[in-house]
Amino acid sequence: MLSDGPVVTRFAPSPTGRLHLGHAVSAIRAHDYARERGGRFLLRIEDIDGTRSRPEFVAGILEDLTWLGLRWDSLVFQSERLATYDVALEALKARGLVYPCFCTRAEIAASASAPQGDVGPVYPGICRGLSADEVAARAHLAHCWRLDMAKAVAVTGVLAWHDAIAGTVVADPLAQGDVVLARKDAPASYHLAVTLDDAAQGVTDVVRGVDLFTVTDVHRVLQALLGLPVPAYHHHPLVVDAAGRRLAKRDGALSLAEMRDGGEDGVALAARVRSG
Repeated sequence: MLSDGPVVTRFAPSPTGRLHLGHAVSAIRAHDYARERGGRFLLRIEDIDGTRSRPEFVAGILEDLTWLGLRWDSLVFQSERLATYDVALEALKARGLVYPCFCTRAEIAASASAPQGDVGPVYPGICRGLSADEVAARAHLAHCWRLDMAKAVAVTGVLAWHDAIAGTVVADPLAQGDVVLARKDAPASYHLAVTLDDAAQGVTDVVRGVDLFTVTDVHRVLQALLGLPVPAYHHHPLVVDAAGRRLAKRDGALSLAEMRDGGEDGVALAARVRSG
């Protein structure tokens, strides 16, 4: 675990759309946790999805957070850190802990042997046992790099992490399967990038939604494999709509920009979030 010192939190949105109330809650919680303890609040733009990230959404994020009355101590873009992700991936390759996967998303979803996890189908290991010759024959095809979770766990042994509400959590990374660490259209997956970024920025406390609770097991494995510090975690409840579904850009959740255009006061909205 991280040693005692100044609290550092972060908010790390992807510039693939406008922020909504769910994002605002996470940003406010992370901001206030740091400020109440005399710490630092960082803003990180997760912009390595080259097909969906857009400059106007970056500008929108800055505008929305300012409207809420939040201020950040530093601003970092993931697209400036690609070399760091490459180094970590190559280190894992050298240890034989990752393998190339040539399966499409449709093939994985259609596989009868693919169990359902918390965030979708768990990869059934179709490409895990490919021989060197088979990999070479497919090298011209698009592929991603997956973490061989069984091998990784054999190296790390039993791991745990701490959540502010759940307490000590014994990690069960095998339940997440062989997760993707990089693919052609994304030089680092969320798992690899967020783990490396949090460590590089000295984040002591990760404040995020409970939808990411179980994938923290994956991040704990990567921390152990790469010799990275382990932050404390604070997984908060999600904001849901009238039907009980979490707010999402793809479902047309009302954006903060739309709330602002409708006459909402951002500072007053943040105050309501804080009060309950």
